[in-house]
Amino acid sequence: MDRKALAIFVVGGLIVALGLAFFLSPFASSSPDGLEKVSIDKGFAETAEDHALAEGPLADYGVKGVEDEGLSTGLAGIIGVAITFGVGMLLFGLLRVVRSRRQPEPSPGP
Repeated sequence: MDRKALAIFVVGGLIVALGLAFFLSPFASSSPDGLEKVSIDKGFAETAEDHALAEGPLADYGVKGVEDEGLSTGLAGIIGVAITFGVGMLLFGLLRVVRSRRQPEPSPGP
């Protein structure tokens, strides 16, 4: 796959992921996840304490300050995809640099 095709593939995938995050995340189930359900069933859910980021800007799958719940969740999804994509790009860039340094330099011709 040449560079142009790879770039189109990556950008296309990013657009699809951003669209899914924005348009589908507001429809995610609000039911408790598996661990939370077990804590409710076993009777120790009330002992849970908030973690250090409970008041953060993206707490509870929403964007603090955005009143519309669907929009807030969609924006949080977009931010999550963008951060994940950025971290992935940084890691792949680092891997590329490391690999290029490990390859032996070509020897001069005869």
